[in-house]
Amino acid sequence: MISKKMENMVANSSAIRAMFEEGNRLAKIYGSENVFDFSLGNPNVPAPDAVKYAIKELLDEEDPVVLHGYTNSNAGYEDVRIAIADSLNERFGTHFCSKNITMTVGAAGGLNVILKSLINPGDEVIAFAPYFGEYRSYTDNYDGVLVEVSPNTTDFQPKLDEFEQKISPKTKAIIVNTPNNPTGVVYSEETIQKMAAILEKKQKEYGTDIYLISDEPYRELAYDGIEVPYLTKYYANTIVGYSYSKSLSLPGERIGYLVIPDEASDSEKLIGAVNVATRILGFVNAPTLQQKVVKACLNEKTDISYYDRNRETLYNGLKNLGFDCIKPEGAFYLFVKSPIADEKEFCNEAQKYNILIVPGSSFACPGYVRMAYCVSYETIVNSLPKFAELAKQYNL
Repeated sequence: MISKKMENMVANSSAIRAMFEEGNRLAKIYGSENVFDFSLGNPNVPAPDAVKYAIKELLDEEDPVVLHGYTNSNAGYEDVRIAIADSLNERFGTHFCSKNITMTVGAAGGLNVILKSLINPGDEVIAFAPYFGEYRSYTDNYDGVLVEVSPNTTDFQPKLDEFEQKISPKTKAIIVNTPNNPTGVVYSEETIQKMAAILEKKQKEYGTDIYLISDEPYRELAYDGIEVPYLTKYYANTIVGYSYSKSLSLPGERIGYLVIPDEASDSEKLIGAVNVATRILGFVNAPTLQQKVVKACLNEKTDISYYDRNRETLYNGLKNLGFDCIKPEGAFYLFVKSPIADEKEFCNEAQKYNILIVPGSSFACPGYVRMAYCVSYETIVNSLPKFAELAKQYNL
């Protein structure tokens, strides 16, 4: 028998992955060109050429025993961490050094490592709906309790009044994700400043340390000149989790990092705990070849003009058809209001037109659906007549 905890997790397994698998099934029946799969945030823009050249050069020039071996520290290669710290300092005016950086198995690995290092059973982690559903699973992994702040469906900035009310003596961490999955919203500097002030106030009130965990896999995917605030500037107890999955289109390579600033409470102990957690969770160290690759490609970025064109085409196309949605400022998702209260039923109806979208209840925001527009431009264009038929069905 599997564990009771896993029984529950299996029963509530990812709707996103299930929809993606359904898309593969339909593609075999109708042809992939006739299936419009907006389910999975899997980048369709290839990695920059520099990634390929870096891999070839590393394989040709590096000692393979060293390149494919364990790193001396669970935190990762020293030279890689120095390079990342220097890059962050140049970009954001910070003052990190190698010890502040721990290489991780993607952003998800990083979140599990930091939550393992922070949470005692019963500790609370706050997330702002809509949020990436795995936050609940990651918190539950360590017997923590996820506390939701309900969604602000006007502009999807966090509800800070409700947030303040839900902070308790048991609150150990807050997870923020900006640019946001699933809405594409970037939390404004004003929002971050107010959030930081609330956290400072509550830390003093309760005499506790509350950590702000900034989950940033979409940091580089921002449009129209939007600035994404770097949160360590606003609140000392900030920890940043980053991934190259989207910025370099390397989701399958599972490479990212955590930043633990010196200003964070008990930073030395926390850095030590993170390194141990990396080992005892079974990661041991982040993939070694990919650590070296990202060091060589720190100044490279995926060409987001492809996503931007998709964003404009899908957003304008759906708005013109009568669908209600806000224009995303970042990431590669569109969060659309369902024309009926039961968005799961709407997803089922969309599937009849070979349109695959994810219900908002998967992100703690029922009544909406998420569409991942990291697909081919042809998929966007060819889907619009089907969306028109769907809109007509609901008299939009």
